[in-house]
Amino acid sequence: MSFWYNVDTGQVETDENRSRGEQVLGPYASEAEARAALDTAHKKTEDWDAEDREWNDRGAAGSGGGGDSS
Repeated sequence: MSFWYNVDTGQVETDENRSRGEQVLGPYASEAEARAALDTAHKKTEDWDAEDREWNDRGAAGSGGGGDSS
């Protein structure tokens, strides 16, 4: 059975009673994972933002005006 977190209601739902639409996060393997969905999403967003900053920093440091001037 899969579990889903409904961001509108703050409730965990199962496959049997899952809302349809964009307001659910999942699926998760356990009810506990579904309850932690917002924390998990927040952590992943922070990680992705950090990766984006690192990517941008590498690009700015390596840009040096290069290009092929042939």
